[in-house]
Amino acid sequence: MHFVEVILPLSLAKTFTYSVSETEYHYIKKGMRLAVPFGKSKIYTALVIEIHQNKPTLYEAKEIHQILDEKPIVTEIQIAHWQWIASYYMCAIGDVYRGAMPSALLLESETIISQKQNGFVDESLLSDEEFLVYEALQQQSSLKVQDIMNILNKKNIFPVIQKLVNKNILVLQEEVQESYAPKLVRYVKLHSKYESNEGLGELLEVLKNANKQKEIVLGYFQLSASEKKPITVKKLIETANSTSAVIKVLIDKEIFEEYYIQVDRVNFSGKTKEEQLQLSEAQQIAFEKIKESFVEKEVCLLHGVTSSGKTEIYTKLIEEYIASGKQVLYLLPEIALTTQLVGRLRDYFGNKVAVFHSKYSNNERVEVWQQVLAESPKAQIVIGARSALFLPFSNLGLVIVDEEHEQTFKQVDPSPRYHARDASVVLANSHKAKVVLGSATPSIETYYNAQSGKYGFVEITERYGNVRMPEIELVDLKDKYFRKKMSGHFSDTLIENITTALSLGEQVILFQNRRGFSPIIECLTCGHVPQCPQCDVSLTYHKHKNQLRCHYCGYSMAKPTNCHTCSSVHLTTKGFGTEQIQQELVELFPNTKIGRMDQDTTRGKFGFEKIIDSFKNREVDILVGTQMLAKGLDFDNVGLVGIMNADNMLYHPDFRAFERSYQMMTQVSGRSGRSEKQGKVVVQTYNPDHNTIQQVVRNDYEGMYKEQLYDRQIYHYPPYYKLVKLTLKHRDFDKLKEGSMWLYQVMKQNLTIPVLGPEEPPISRIRNEYIRTIMVKIPTNQPLQGTKKTIQKMLNSFEAVAQYRAIKVAVNVDFY
Repeated sequence: MHFVEVILPLSLAKTFTYSVSETEYHYIKKGMRLAVPFGKSKIYTALVIEIHQNKPTLYEAKEIHQILDEKPIVTEIQIAHWQWIASYYMCAIGDVYRGAMPSALLLESETIISQKQNGFVDESLLSDEEFLVYEALQQQSSLKVQDIMNILNKKNIFPVIQKLVNKNILVLQEEVQESYAPKLVRYVKLHSKYESNEGLGELLEVLKNANKQKEIVLGYFQLSASEKKPITVKKLIETANSTSAVIKVLIDKEIFEEYYIQVDRVNFSGKTKEEQLQLSEAQQIAFEKIKESFVEKEVCLLHGVTSSGKTEIYTKLIEEYIASGKQVLYLLPEIALTTQLVGRLRDYFGNKVAVFHSKYSNNERVEVWQQVLAESPKAQIVIGARSALFLPFSNLGLVIVDEEHEQTFKQVDPSPRYHARDASVVLANSHKAKVVLGSATPSIETYYNAQSGKYGFVEITERYGNVRMPEIELVDLKDKYFRKKMSGHFSDTLIENITTALSLGEQVILFQNRRGFSPIIECLTCGHVPQCPQCDVSLTYHKHKNQLRCHYCGYSMAKPTNCHTCSSVHLTTKGFGTEQIQQELVELFPNTKIGRMDQDTTRGKFGFEKIIDSFKNREVDILVGTQMLAKGLDFDNVGLVGIMNADNMLYHPDFRAFERSYQMMTQVSGRSGRSEKQGKVVVQTYNPDHNTIQQVVRNDYEGMYKEQLYDRQIYHYPPYYKLVKLTLKHRDFDKLKEGSMWLYQVMKQNLTIPVLGPEEPPISRIRNEYIRTIMVKIPTNQPLQGTKKTIQKMLNSFEAVAQYRAIKVAVNVDFY
């Protein structure tokens, strides 16, 4: 008996055993994909994690369908790392597998429908819809579910298919299809009979009356004389200013031959800069210190003020590691940042840089995966957002986590809810690689680890080129409103500063951490505020599309002209977002170009590139944006940064609110004055004396750190305690209340540590599901894995209670 142990891409915590033949048993290796049957008729792509001869006791092992790979596409280190993620973040190994693989490598079965062979069909017994399907199957041998939807022009087609199956006309079969196809580019060359010089005269004779065709042929000769490489159809059409139809005629006449060459989708063909990178004195010292700390410690924190030139230090480190043949992983919190950085690194390292993030298409991601697996020189340096962590590295030498304090490194939904910074430290450890964490405002946990000697610590206190830190001016909004010195949401101070910066030809960045026009529309007569019907939130008004939208579930409706409750026409907006700021700017500065960067304007694959490039090329004078702007972007012509309202970040019901506000404001301020001239920051606030705002003005990270650490120790928060948050969701309010209370009681009785809850979060209903949360605080001196196992047992027993089985429980470990 021969068996394989596999993981399925489903939210299942256990592995499954399938039987294989002896030849398959000797062929299959760990890390290969198999197509296996699961359930009644589904086929999934499973991953082999073990090959053994132990028969399963609880069920009869099914046979596998087919082997999909010739060699493993997942390394053993990866499988071990995924298992660590599953156990540490308390999620199913199937979730990790599904989240880690590019979805083009996870084939889902697509139901194929075909006509039963050699059966007699009485067409008069078929209904109209059934006949349409039957007729379509006379034209082609098989149809997919989607094709039948298109033929019948309706969504619910299963009853029709079911009737045809019952009448013994159709058969359904499950068939796995490979969805990845290499990209082919179409080239043309001259037909062999015209290659000699005599052939040329003959050719012009043949085409003497066909001017368009002659133009293309002449264009071809022109191109082949100037460029000594194959000529693509696209290039030829552009040069000759013609169409593909004319080329098709030439191919049919056997004047041209067409052929295809496979190319990489993500290709860089540019020149690399030859000159060496020169580090400043402060950078050189930091660089040497990082290398020293690597002798004893695996991880080093680089704490450098904004614009101190951390990227140059990373570049130097990368250079050393790739010279010794190692792979490098460079993690960034935002796709917007990868856009800027890829350009900088490609200028220096040329074609060794690969990019991996979710705005890339499936096929592009598969290509990067294959390159990393094959240790191709094209992917020696991988830049990416958090998902790049899952690539199949086999020779990793260095991991860089830039802006390590960013909350976007933590995945919120769906599972696995991992933190890329922490998971990358573990990954580096299994590769015996080193980690650099870089930030101007490190997270309190990382700084605490560096202070307590767990991590190495290197500091840069001056900006690159000795540029001074920006001057920060606070504007008291209470006072300005009282003295009537406000135009819309702009104080006279901010308007003056913008005018000055624009007159000097400098660019301006304005920060407002809310998208849309305004978060609330209110009726002045009865006070009614339109709410989302599925979530407990007010609808945000988007003026550009003239609609109200829910930012949680995507529900939208047209902007009402009168109140839905009392029909009054007196509606007013409250609060403001990026759209409203943009509109006010258009009125205040009519001759300026104003850009906006938020989730609504960066939707496409190149959404970020377009906005960043136009700002960098100075086509936009003022850029308004949300927190996307606050991260590591480097623009050398920004003279002024305005923070529209510093308070809406301070008062979040979150123990990290002050730390986050400090980080956000410092990071946004750091976008100002990055070249010779000192920059300026204007912060509008109702509370200029607030401690955190004062710490931003003084650039006093140490002060903020000590104050927060003191609070966290008293109130049992990280870094002194680990937090595990359980989120329970169900459509029935009473059942959820009862179930969450049951779970809380069990946890309270069995755990000796603080358990808080069950609590209704600020937004207690999303997509028609009510929400309750329970928080467990685990002290650092208590065994972490043991406590998690106990929690897992309680969750298993909770699931075993019949009436609570429908309640969904999501576990978030180290939730940030």
